[in-house]
Amino acid sequence: MANPMLEWMRERRITEVECILPDMAGVARGKIIPKEKFVADPEMRLPEVALLQTVTGDFPDERMLDLTDPDMVLEPDPNTLRVVPWATDPTAQIIYDCFRSDGAPVDVAPRNVLKKVLDLYAEQGWEPVLAPEMEFYLVAPNPDPDVPLSPPLGRTGRAEFGRRSYAIDAVNEFDPLFEDIYDYCYAQELEVDTLIHEVGTAQMEINFLHGNPLDLADQVFLFKRTVREAAFRHNMYATFMAKPMENEPGSAMHMHQNVLDRATGRNIFTLDDGNPAPPFFHYLGGLQTFLPEGMPFFAPYVNSLRRLSRYTAAPINVQWGYDNRTVGFRIPHSSPESRRIENRVAGVDVNPYLAMAATLACGYLGMVRKIACTDPMQNNAYELPYQFPYSTDDALEVLSGSEALASVLGRRFVDMYVALKEKEFAEYFRVISPWERKYLLLHV
Repeated sequence: MANPMLEWMRERRITEVECILPDMAGVARGKIIPKEKFVADPEMRLPEVALLQTVTGDFPDERMLDLTDPDMVLEPDPNTLRVVPWATDPTAQIIYDCFRSDGAPVDVAPRNVLKKVLDLYAEQGWEPVLAPEMEFYLVAPNPDPDVPLSPPLGRTGRAEFGRRSYAIDAVNEFDPLFEDIYDYCYAQELEVDTLIHEVGTAQMEINFLHGNPLDLADQVFLFKRTVREAAFRHNMYATFMAKPMENEPGSAMHMHQNVLDRATGRNIFTLDDGNPAPPFFHYLGGLQTFLPEGMPFFAPYVNSLRRLSRYTAAPINVQWGYDNRTVGFRIPHSSPESRRIENRVAGVDVNPYLAMAATLACGYLGMVRKIACTDPMQNNAYELPYQFPYSTDDALEVLSGSEALASVLGRRFVDMYVALKEKEFAEYFRVISPWERKYLLLHV
């Protein structure tokens, strides 16, 4: 019997394969192996701790880990086989799924967490649909992390200044870079759509076409790497930090979402007469009720919370409204068949698998529990109180106590994620900032 993956590699003269899996931070871990070895035995082994590194390369406390450090059985998903378009030699990449030796899925693997939520939807006869919007900044090379970021030079040889939101010529400044980005995305079958200049200086947004959440999470995972690689080749950085510069707005990953009936393909958010259906309001009720409990999935780092402040195009509460960009959950203008909810809370620094799993989990809980939502917000939601945890520490404590989210995402996963983030926060807290040295060193 022909091996489709082998035939695919032969056609493209592939010489090596990047075997990758996303860890808790959405970082690509894995191995690079010769094509012949991959073809002979595509299965791979790595210890579970490969998934459990903090963004600094540390690990949760030993009490959370199996100190025998057993290997996971890693199996490639053929649907994720793609070229690496920037590689010098013909190279393929493929995303792996994580299993235990008895065949059970590894419950802390981000891809498996999202699959678990999608299985719950399937049991109800539902099929969620999602479309992410990715904001990011282009910045000048910054080899010294103690130096603040600055905009890169464009094709005119000048750095951008001021606010140039939606300006076509501001995007054209970086045409050679975006030509590479679109070429790389096309080669990898990443279904990117619209490109716009966002509000911040050299801040851009690229939108994806709507589709299956697992496929979109894979695409976002690869897209971040793609944009960074393309930027390197044009002597600039692309950053997906939520708040990279103090005087500029933050960057979000807005998620448009609705749910189809698997049998009929109809949008369950809409009644036959075109009006909103009860599941639409229940989904909103779930987001309003449970999203604050899951904030570490939408704002995973200390930097993430800096983005969520008044009058910065980022929400501060769980209000919802029709075509209202001051709320956490916006309902865009659309036909009844395309009725959807835009979750505007998540920063672009999220792990896409976990952010998508968490937003779908909140909506699922709202629908199965038939949770009522508030009335829509008709005016400025920034005048209302802040409704999210104020600090990383508070957010982790709230998530740890969320039995509802643990029932959907898995208790061991939630506990492990909290432990990992607590380790990150403890390391951050040891750092003395320039602000402290500037204002406290000689004045207190």
